[in-house]
Amino acid sequence: MAVVLAAPLLLSACGSSNILAKAEVDRSLVTGSVAPASPAPSRPQADPFPETSPQAASDETTIRNAVSSANLKATGGKDISWANPATGSSGEISAVTEYRQDDILCRRFTTSRQSFDGVALYHGDTCLDGTGVWRMMNFQAS
Repeated sequence: MAVVLAAPLLLSACGSSNILAKAEVDRSLVTGSVAPASPAPSRPQADPFPETSPQAASDETTIRNAVSSANLKATGGKDISWANPATGSSGEISAVTEYRQDDILCRRFTTSRQSFDGVALYHGDTCLDGTGVWRMMNFQAS
């Protein structure tokens, strides 16, 4: 009985063994081509991290908070690390000095900023306003 079932399978295999040899390439199909793209007009490169960007404002706030909350007696002149998880930036605050300007308490500092666009050095001043809130008065790239 097994020979009877196997015979049709063997015969069908012999009859279909050369089907692909007779296949030909269909040359009637034509594909289109796309013209090469023209170069985009050149524009002046924008600063990848302009000082007015939300990332810069967020980093500035993080730095201000680190400078204003630092216990300068406890740090003993050591650098203060800061990191902003919202932007991925981080750095070291150094040379923090406290001074008074017109009876307003201020702190002057220097900080580095490492981010996706490179490393930069900044200096700034933050002061207490009349309501007891620290405000960044000056923050510029060195």
